[in-house]
Amino acid sequence: MKVTIENKKGLNKNIRVFIDKKTMSSYMDEKYEEVKKNITLKGFRPGKIPREILKRQCGKAIFGEVLDKVLKDTSTKALEDNKIKPAGQPKIDLKTYGEDKDLEYTISVTEIPKIDTKSLNDIKFDEYSVKIDSKETDKRIEQMAKSQNNYVEVDKLTASKKDYLVVFDYKATIDGKEFKGGEGKNTQLVLGKDLFIKGFDEQLIGVKKDDQKKVEAILPENYPEKEFSNKKAVFDCKILSVKKPEQVKINDEFAKNLGAKDLNNLKELISKQINDEYKNSLDALSSKQILKEIEKIKVNEIPENLIQEEIKILTEGIKDEDSKKDKLKYENQAKNRIKAGLILNTFGEENKIKITDQELQTEIQKQLRMMPGQEKMIQEYYQSNPSLLANLRGSLYEEKIIKEIKLKAKANKKEINKDQAEKLLKEENEKNIKEHSNHDHNDHISDKKIVSSKSNVPKKTSPKAKKVKKLKKVSKK
Repeated sequence: MKVTIENKKGLNKNIRVFIDKKTMSSYMDEKYEEVKKNITLKGFRPGKIPREILKRQCGKAIFGEVLDKVLKDTSTKALEDNKIKPAGQPKIDLKTYGEDKDLEYTISVTEIPKIDTKSLNDIKFDEYSVKIDSKETDKRIEQMAKSQNNYVEVDKLTASKKDYLVVFDYKATIDGKEFKGGEGKNTQLVLGKDLFIKGFDEQLIGVKKDDQKKVEAILPENYPEKEFSNKKAVFDCKILSVKKPEQVKINDEFAKNLGAKDLNNLKELISKQINDEYKNSLDALSSKQILKEIEKIKVNEIPENLIQEEIKILTEGIKDEDSKKDKLKYENQAKNRIKAGLILNTFGEENKIKITDQELQTEIQKQLRMMPGQEKMIQEYYQSNPSLLANLRGSLYEEKIIKEIKLKAKANKKEINKDQAEKLLKEENEKNIKEHSNHDHNDHISDKKIVSSKSNVPKKTSPKAKKVKKLKKVSKK
């Protein structure tokens, strides 16, 4: 294979590839031998079909398969050997080809520009941490204590009140007859919350342990047994116990019940928890600062094809007259986004950053936990939409790259309090809403375009390269 780069300056390159007919013949010989083993023709033993017969029967299809494979393998090798990373899909123009002929073709490709990422080490950004006041921590712990269900059984003489817990067995009847679902054991109700059947628990106010109490209630419309819905039922209740709410004491024992070593350790954990609640949003602010700084880095030439693709994305859903009126704005946005993507991708490659399948699955599981009851639907959605997985992998890749940049760049560490953090995030949110309403998505991390550095398989575009019908029953797939 002989490879010649015809225009070395600029990003647009034409690469001429020449493969002599002797090499092409060797590829054809291999293919014919493969075909002989896997095809049967009447009158010939398997593997003994003469080449001339095969050539007459399916020579065009055999050559078509060989040509496709040779173009794919040699074009990829030509790009890789010359360290050319395509920005978009390369195109192939066949010059000469055919069985018993030399193969000569041209690859037209726009190259991803060479990027110097050293300046990323000099980027400055604000790295926030939130100092949590001890009063804020104590307040959160008090809320947790109030949410704890702590009930203490009262004596037989004490009657139930609102907010008391009543435990009871019941048997219910409709018109004096028992019905399906009309029996319950150890049923627990907190009086006053009306969480069982509307108007039921208020009738248990005033009961004592071992009381027998009849309660009348209308079964709900959504009662599982439809024939009984909206029917009046009488519940014969046997009161097993009455318990009163008791305030939880905030002490070491309380902390241990929540998984902490002691109360001081619980305060440390809660303080960290509150801090972490702000961490992701504040980290996003830092990432946005970094991306703004990346846009300032100079890149001599940006592939025009990528810019035009990005403009299409930016102007999707916008009227033609509006996009033309703001043409310069969209061009600048597209250039900034492509430039940022090129820089991020180059940095990712240099630092061997990758997203493993395990990391991808971990993120999906995180999403599933956030939407209980819809796990199956989400999994099926990802399975039926491979592009969603690709987008998710791309987002994780960006996050990982920016995280690595943060480690190497110059962080301006800022400790702020909770109120300052909330003010900062509120201002940023208002700014984003304003930008979004103006169709300006340039500052969103998820919009940054990561340009793939993998060599794309070129497409044949020459009118000479007519699509050859695929050979049937030639090789075992």
